[in-house]
Amino acid sequence: MKDPDIVDKPIRYDRKTAWDKIQSYCVYRERCHQEVRDKLYEWGLNSTDVENIIADLIENNFLNEERFAIQFTSGKFRIKKWGKNKIKQELKNKKISDKCIQIAINQIDDDEYINTLIQLLNKKNSVLEEENRFIRYSKLMQHALYKGYEYDLVKDVIDEFFKDNI
Repeated sequence: MKDPDIVDKPIRYDRKTAWDKIQSYCVYRERCHQEVRDKLYEWGLNSTDVENIIADLIENNFLNEERFAIQFTSGKFRIKKWGKNKIKQELKNKKISDKCIQIAINQIDDDEYINTLIQLLNKKNSVLEEENRFIRYSKLMQHALYKGYEYDLVKDVIDEFFKDNI
């Protein structure tokens, strides 16, 4: 058991060791520039070394912002069923460029996107116990918006759903 009075010292690496470790970090899964930058600073490197290592990683194709954005978008959409708004916001939080975000978002097939929203709403509807039609509508709307789908699209899909399920 650790003594609570003993504080762990942060790990410090020299440039060579950091270069070797950060390559493995990038190979394990796609990373954005900011994740790598944060990790290098965490390892105690100065800003010059950090920026030089990032430039080397980009040059050697260990880091690619567009590739990261596409992979992130695909995973969040297919696995977590996130909508475009939530994906865009998360990519912005990771300091991904607007151009890369747009390229990644454009990779989502429109038909698959709508079908995913319909499946999401059907699943949510099946677990709602609310009988009041307006409250049910509101809860479905809130769920889809929370997941990051666009208001107009959600409204159209829910309106169609209620039209068919009266």
